[in-house]
Formats: sequence, C-alpha cells, structure tokens
Amino acid sequence: MTREHSPILTELLDGGIAKVVLNNPPLNVVTVRMSERLLETMKGLEGDESVRAVVLTGAGQKAFCAGADIKEFPSVRDRVVEKKLTRENEAFGAIESLSKPVVAAIEGLAFGGGCEIALACDLRLAAEDARFAFPEVKLGVLPGSGGLYRLPELVGPARALELMYLGEPISAGEAKSMGLLNRVVPKGRALEHAIALAREIARRPREAVAAIKQGIRESSGASRAEAVRLTLELSERVFMTDDAVEGYEAFVEKREPRFGGMG
Repeated sequence: MTREHSPILTELLDGGIAKVVLNNPPLNVVTVRMSERLLETMKGLEGDESVRAVVLTGAGQKAFCAGADIKEFPSVRDRVVEKKLTRENEAFGAIESLSKPVVAAIEGLAFGGGCEIALACDLRLAAEDARFAFPEVKLGVLPGSGGLYRLPELVGPARALELMYLGEPISAGEAKSMGLLNRVVPKGRALEHAIALAREIARRPREAVAAIKQGIRESSGASRAEAVRLTLELSERVFMTDDAVEGYEAFVEKREPRFGGMG
C-alpha cells in the first residue's frame, strides 16, 4: 500500500512484482529515516509470498538517489557508525540478501549512497543519460555502506579504486562497459524496462531463482570446495520441487512449463 509521505513507497503490480520507490525528491537523498523504512520494507517483502520479484527505483526523473543527506552530517558525525552507517548497511544488505530478485531502475543520478543501493540490487538498468559517481572522497570520507566491497566485485579493484580516488561521475555507457550495469535503455524508460525484466524473471520457478541468487552470493569469496558443497545442497533442494518435475515434463512433452505460483 502506498503512503504519500513515506520516504519509501511500495506498490504491488501484476505478475508478482513489487515496485519500491525511494521517495525523497528531487534527489531522493538517503536519510536515517529512509534507511529504517527501507529495511522494514525489505523484511516485509521477504515474507510476502505473493511477491516474486522487486523493482527498486527513485521518485521522479532527476535522480535514482544522489547519496546521503548532507544536512544530517553535523548531527551524526560524532558517532556516524552508530547513528547512520550501521542502519544503512543493514538496509542495503537486506536488499542483497532478499531471497527474491531485485532489479534497479535508474534515471538521473546515482551518486554515493545511491550507487551503493544500486550495487546491492541483483540487476541494474539505467537510462542512457544516467550518471554514476562515488564522490565521498571530495568530502574527506569514503563509501561506508557497501561500495568498498561490492564495487570491486563488479568492476575489478583497479577501476573501483579509480572511481573512488577521483570521485568523478561516469556515464551510463561507461558504467555498462565496466560491468556496473546490465542494460542501458532510452531516457525515461528505465522503470518500464526494469518491470518487464522483473516480470520475465518472475515467470521462472521460484525455488530455482532463489537458489541461483543464494548460490552466487554465498559462493563469492568461498573456496572451491565450499562452492561445490553449496551447489550440491542447493541442487538437492530444487530437484525435489514440483517445479522441477513440471520443467522436466514440459520438456518431454514439448510445451511451455507452467510453474507454480505464477497466477
């Protein structure tokens, strides 16, 4: 249900899609309250069986999220970890750990904490005129809510260091070429394309999709033996589902599968 004055808006769309909006226009900057509401929202979506995929976007066209609310800095600087960063890390981590796919639809700016939110999503689609930056160094600080470890995983350490050392914006095209984005789409159509992609994923078998996400996330940094063990555990789980039976039977019968829970 949408709440007009909430920093996070949630709308359930057909096809099992939940649209989550960062709602602090015009730049959708991250506040402590937004982080708290984002965490609550992710917890709610985790337990909602009707939701099969999530699209995360920003209100308006000017920014997905332009980073932290600088006006809050004086009030949190003395205990920034306790007052701000712990909450942000919990909220952004809840996006990453959600068992359902999360697709970011990015229009305009994704700077600082906004870029860190995008990194926590599974897939990122951006309008062709979108821009990305980690400008924290220009304020004498650093990305404190996931950028330090999520960005190098996507683009490699050297490019991550360059982006964070300089703090300069890059284009959507540059972001895609280095692996930060999955797709670049026409201006004003990021949300449309993200919803279409989320609906396509939502038509896939729920348990297999969840296992794929878990496997990729938990295998990162794991030893090869640990990755093999996890793969076998997840395979044991999904091969026992009704959807696995349906997938096999549909293949043999040369028809489209009808996976469970798709409405």
